[in-house]
Amino acid sequence: MSASTESRNLVGPCVRCGDIADAVIDAAHEDNPGREIVVENHSAYVRLKVEKELILRRATIEEFLGRPFQLWELQPEMPAIAGLVDMSDDSIRFYYDKTL
Repeated sequence: MSASTESRNLVGPCVRCGDIADAVIDAAHEDNPGREIVVENHSAYVRLKVEKELILRRATIEEFLGRPFQLWELQPEMPAIAGLVDMSDDSIRFYYDKTL
């Protein structure tokens, strides 16, 4: 997506760089097949951008992290988000209800 064509309906987290960020990026691709996921590296954090909806599953993050993981562990690693958020014990969903 170029600056002139970038959607205003992008959702997703910013995640501090490290093992959790790496696992989140891999999980985003695994859990959202067929969706274009843009990953911007800003040295201290990465920003994931997806059109309208991004789902991350706890089990997938655990798989890529190589250890048990609770989604509440992600919260302190996310300095910012775009979109609305639904979180359960097993998944987190970033989304927009309306198209801008």
